[in-house]
Amino acid sequence: MTDITLYNTKTRRKEAFKPIDAQNVRMYVCGPTVYDRAHLGNARPVVVFDTLFRLLRHVYGPDHVTYVRNFTDVDDKINARAAESGRSIGEITAETTQWFLDDMAALGALEPTKMPRATQYIPQMIEMIEELIARGHAYAAEGHVLFAVDSWKESYGKLSGRTVDDMIAGARVEVAPYKRNPMDFVLWKPSGPDLPGWESPWGRGRPGWHIECSAMAYDLLGESFDIHGGGNDLMFPHHENEIAQSCCAHPEGEFARFWMHNEMLQVEGKKMSKSLGNFFTVHDLLEGHDGQPPVPGEVIRFVFLSTHYRKPMDWTEKKAEEAKKTLRKWAILARGTPPSEPSKELLRCLADDLNTPGAIAELHRLYSTNDGGSLRASAQLLGLMTDVNEEWLGEPKFDNIRLEIEELVQPILRRIDAARAQKDYQTADELRNGLRDAGVFINITPSGATWNYTLQDAAKMRDPDVPEHGLMGAAVNIASWMRSKLEALK
Repeated sequence: MTDITLYNTKTRRKEAFKPIDAQNVRMYVCGPTVYDRAHLGNARPVVVFDTLFRLLRHVYGPDHVTYVRNFTDVDDKINARAAESGRSIGEITAETTQWFLDDMAALGALEPTKMPRATQYIPQMIEMIEELIARGHAYAAEGHVLFAVDSWKESYGKLSGRTVDDMIAGARVEVAPYKRNPMDFVLWKPSGPDLPGWESPWGRGRPGWHIECSAMAYDLLGESFDIHGGGNDLMFPHHENEIAQSCCAHPEGEFARFWMHNEMLQVEGKKMSKSLGNFFTVHDLLEGHDGQPPVPGEVIRFVFLSTHYRKPMDWTEKKAEEAKKTLRKWAILARGTPPSEPSKELLRCLADDLNTPGAIAELHRLYSTNDGGSLRASAQLLGLMTDVNEEWLGEPKFDNIRLEIEELVQPILRRIDAARAQKDYQTADELRNGLRDAGVFINITPSGATWNYTLQDAAKMRDPDVPEHGLMGAAVNIASWMRSKLEALK
């Protein structure tokens, strides 16, 4: 079995991953608040933990991994959107939830095993809050219920590496007369008649943000589970508060054993911001925006995976264009080739704290060795080159094939020029004849060697009886034949 090592934010080091129960590996990842389209930064944790989900499924078996990602469908942002739009909260959350699922599917993300909605778990939240009060970790005040940070002061802040005093000095905390300590956070708050609410021992109200993840994780994964993930912007206060309320309500467990956090996203070297004009949603990219052409979801995923999840990721148009060319080359090589087995090197990279840049490098190597079966299988483990993702490619276009042939031809032309510069005309002629045998016609001029070919004509030459509607298939065959000839000249 592949040995997996993961960086644990809680201990600040890489550790060997050993699941609590290898028959049911459990992971919880914080999901979106559904009031609008997901922006590009929202997609990064989805791709990161989808990749981990795929690795865990590969190592332990698809039926032995439980992945939970929630939807926050009760929140003041949702309430504000309903008020300003005149639409119902239910209508907004249903629509935006489906938008999120559609956009993430376009990025090649598998659906998690369970996708609970906060409003489905209100009774479990109330029960957990009651347990916290009974154990002396929470108190009711003026229709609110708050977690008492002082009751867990020795452990509060360990995840983020801060003391309570530091957090009070540096954090924006809500000042309220009913709080015993400025750091105490809301578990339950009252709702007026114009806001969503549920009956509780403390009156009609709604949950605070943090309690929902604790209640859903406990109900679906138990008091202890293997991995909790999310963006590092959630480390404090959200994840810190989750740990506090979960461990205090269920001291028999340890909540999450591994904590994993992805770094943030930039656009063209700058923080994504509406004021800078570089803010866009996943849907904007998929559909095309501001005069830009659509960007296929597989290309977005490739760019994400090219940077390690614990490093800031910079989205650039150049990276997207390079990713598109690379994926087209790989698809041409592997088209019609069934997947074999993922390479051991790619598995080693993924098992080393999701070293996706190393995994991408291995895919480049597999391409260079013309191993289409392993290239496809290895890429699919990363969520690339799947049937869904390859829909954007359609039939391979002549210009895609030309791109691949050009990359093979250019190094040979440079060798011809170098040989001629050294007056080694025999080598230059041998290389020129080899190119001609591969269907590439060159012209040696005083300024260097140039080349040309017409793939359609070459395909017809190879098989004059191919009907016009079969020309594309013939072009693919001729490209494969040319590739083998050109590789022999390297």
